[in-house]
Amino acid sequence: MSGTPGFNEEETPLTRLATRRGRGGEPFLSAAEAMAGERIRADFTRGQMTPSLTQRWDAMPRAPRRAGGGDLGDTAIDARNRVSAACEAVGPELSGLVLDVCCFLKGLETVERERQWPARSAKLLLKTALAMLARHYGFDREEQGRPGRIRRWRAPKDEVAEHGG
Repeated sequence: MSGTPGFNEEETPLTRLATRRGRGGEPFLSAAEAMAGERIRADFTRGQMTPSLTQRWDAMPRAPRRAGGGDLGDTAIDARNRVSAACEAVGPELSGLVLDVCCFLKGLETVERERQWPARSAKLLLKTALAMLARHYGFDREEQGRPGRIRRWRAPKDEVAEHGG
């Protein structure tokens, strides 16, 4: 997204929080939390979930989208499924906050005003939500020196041997 006109990746709300230092000099967001926020934003973009703000100038009118996403490619559908799974892992209470800040790039003050939350509450809730998201992606394990979540298409070797495979 760095080549998108009018978009400065250095000025996203998440980047500002990731580079902001606390009283002790440590970053407000851990590397795992920042990576989790960037990961959901990347999937959100790949899933073509960003609202279209401009008029289409091509000659062909856009066909209405079906509920199943009939005109989307496999990559976009997979990305949408990953966003959905990430939102489910964070839960309904915090997923909207993650989407607003990480994907729609709303500032924390804007989110607090829209939701009528107390000042500085969104910052703490976002940190909590990003920690949950980092755990979902397995980034928290990688940051602690443990291997991330293992994904495989088949059963471990010992299960295959037990079942005669």
